[in-house]
Amino acid sequence: MMKNVSRLACLFVITMLQTITLYAQANKDLAKTILSDARLDTVMAKARALLGKGFNAGDGYPQVWIRDFNTFIETSIEVYNRDSIRNNLLTFVKLQQPNGEIVDGYVLKGHVTWGDPNKYYSPLDTTRVGFKNTVETDQETSLVQAFGKYIRITNDSSILHEMIDDKTALERLGMAIDFLLKHRYSDKFKLLTGATTQDWGDVQVEGGAVVDIDSLTHWCSDVYDNAMFVIALNDMILFANNPADKKKWTELRDLTASNTKKYLWDKSMQKFIPHLYINGSPFPSSFDENKIYFHGGTAIAMEAGLLTKKEIEKANADMLNNVKLSGAPTVGLTLYPPYPQNIIPGSGANKEYNYQNGGDWEWFGGRIIQQLVANGFAKEAYDELQPMVDRVIKNGRFYEWYSRDNKPNGSDNFKGSAGVLAKAIVMLRDWAKQNQ
Repeated sequence: MMKNVSRLACLFVITMLQTITLYAQANKDLAKTILSDARLDTVMAKARALLGKGFNAGDGYPQVWIRDFNTFIETSIEVYNRDSIRNNLLTFVKLQQPNGEIVDGYVLKGHVTWGDPNKYYSPLDTTRVGFKNTVETDQETSLVQAFGKYIRITNDSSILHEMIDDKTALERLGMAIDFLLKHRYSDKFKLLTGATTQDWGDVQVEGGAVVDIDSLTHWCSDVYDNAMFVIALNDMILFANNPADKKKWTELRDLTASNTKKYLWDKSMQKFIPHLYINGSPFPSSFDENKIYFHGGTAIAMEAGLLTKKEIEKANADMLNNVKLSGAPTVGLTLYPPYPQNIIPGSGANKEYNYQNGGDWEWFGGRIIQQLVANGFAKEAYDELQPMVDRVIKNGRFYEWYSRDNKPNGSDNFKGSAGVLAKAIVMLRDWAKQNQ
């Protein structure tokens, strides 16, 4: 009997060693493929060239947007003057409003005119005018994250101690968090709130003022805003000068992460619900909104550490299935299925499979790739990156979004797409170098 047990134990060990050897060899083969893929060099070169031209979001957007800049700042630091990047971050702080809120972006006064009634001015920077799509709740968190990325790459933590009028930049970032807690927060759920939009989008479904809060707005919490908050609070913890601040930000981070999973995660369906409404839904009771899967918010939840490895694996499988069912080109698909046109009477941007209602965005698809690499799914990341790389090379540039037939739409030379794809490639190649 003992001999049989020993024999079985030996066979088990041998099998395990063989499995480990095969796994290691597969990783080596994949690493070799990644490192020798010249297409990745082509896309990286295009991204670096584009991001060396400045900070506006794209040819269709002459403004500098913080939610965009936050996604390409890492590559910008490699190819652009660092003092300019530092000053760009501080410009957002100088345009901060007395209540602590951060603008979406800015332009030089007189450079661009548009009909937005929400123009923002500051006596601390009289050369620029700010603007804000108030349906969003990611401007403050994007700025904090951008500061974090800048500091991690440059080691220039002195930017936090730069005096902006009578307060340091760090104090003003704290004011930005306080703004969210005072004006964009549900005391009941202890989560950030915003308007009802499609996933991470900036177009409210009710129409009305479209990108601005108005009487039609239905307030809600969603995973994108709160995952962004968790990531920003991680940065605030690292920025903290004293134990009291570190404790405050840590407790808020943990509370937000816990409640995001508690109230927004559907355990039975293993997905995040689209919205948790504060005071009523904009949709008819006959519409089951929870059938809709938000790809972008799920990607940011991965980055925020809100999902286990098993949950990430399931999420990726679900997103790939959504791509197959929808006919979309890549996992950059914003959501699936799209909101039916007959229940969202807003602007033309709300049409099915158009723009944020089922368009395909590398700006978020690239972030899915990043998180697959970060969480041990390098093969899946490389495979799912292929159609994004192919179309950048085919079209010769980066675009804002793509239709179901893979045709480019929106702004060309879209820096957000360039930034996230460049970072995804860097992460894949770093993995490959460690596994070759």
